[in-house]
Amino acid sequence: MILHIDMDAFYASVEQQDNPWLRGKCVIVGGTGNRGVVCAASYEARKFGVHSAMPGFEARRRCPEGIFIRPRMKRYKEISARVMDRLRDFSPLVEPVSIDEAYMDVSGCEALYGDAEAIGRRIKEAVFQEVGLTCSVGAAPVKFLAKIASDMDKPDGLTIIGEEDVLAFLETLPVARVPGVGKQTFAVLEAMGIATLGDVKRFPEEILYRQLGKYGRRIMALAHGVDRSKVEPVREHKSASSECTLKEDTDDAALLKKRLLSQAEEVAAELRKLDVKARTVVLKLKHADFRQIARSETLPIPTRSSAVLYREAARLLDQYRLRQKVRLVGLGASGFVSSALPVQQGLFSGGEDRAENWERVDRVLASIQEKYGEGAVCRAVLRDNGGEEKE
Repeated sequence: MILHIDMDAFYASVEQQDNPWLRGKCVIVGGTGNRGVVCAASYEARKFGVHSAMPGFEARRRCPEGIFIRPRMKRYKEISARVMDRLRDFSPLVEPVSIDEAYMDVSGCEALYGDAEAIGRRIKEAVFQEVGLTCSVGAAPVKFLAKIASDMDKPDGLTIIGEEDVLAFLETLPVARVPGVGKQTFAVLEAMGIATLGDVKRFPEEILYRQLGKYGRRIMALAHGVDRSKVEPVREHKSASSECTLKEDTDDAALLKKRLLSQAEEVAAELRKLDVKARTVVLKLKHADFRQIARSETLPIPTRSSAVLYREAARLLDQYRLRQKVRLVGLGASGFVSSALPVQQGLFSGGEDRAENWERVDRVLASIQEKYGEGAVCRAVLRDNGGEEKE
């Protein structure tokens, strides 16, 4: 039996928990500027149609009484870590898939905790006692159904799909609710006259493959209740990134580079936390018309130096001809290798030694900030953050 645990309106619920005055009010995390987007909305705000990824100006229009709050990612990560620890009290097979949700394989735990419903209730109680927040739990024989089940009775819900109920449940399940069915896939399925997973089974698999590629075969398997995905306790990090929406559209390269410098420091900190170095640096830009581009560069020597990350991202920006103003800028790193792996030194030393020196500077700055607070020391050019919206 697989469980999917999903925290209810997580960011907004944390804010309401930390500030009792916010309880019962329309709390909207993110979207604090007209150009920002909503990260989370309390259930009070959702009644007005506010949801995550909605532009801030639209959230204000729909919910004039909304209380907009800047995200506090450090706090959310702290609460998330405590929740995941409680889940591991029940089973070692816990797979976090985001900051506020995780899968659990509780097969074989019945002797200790009872059936799926009993385990689900005990987990909900343990999470509430630990952090004072509710979660919704779905249980099913396979992963994709457990995720769907957790969303069926929110907030504070518990839904069990027993093995004997799977095929009947799938027959009427709308394909729009199936994980992996996005707008384009849904449009293809709709054009074929497919509305439910029951409809999928009436088509030959080869037709679905021709229309949807490999996903055509996967959705056929899901329609028959087959999902061989396992709960994987260790999820390998493949990338780290930081991005922000600017207060105003701009083609000012100096301003964009200032944002990249701040993001390079954030990404470098994440690489240190993961104890890895990155081979590839990625520049992300979203134009005023929402057209998005990405440019990348593979480094000869892996790094976690903020100076090197910034240098490469700034060079990618210089190489890209800005013909239109930009509303979002981001920096990412991928191609991770362990920081413990030896690095091939150049015959004529220079760049790699300087990178190591800048890594030491990063570590010193981080230790000062950890001891005295995030604002204790920073680069002078970053003293004014420009009022960007974090995403």
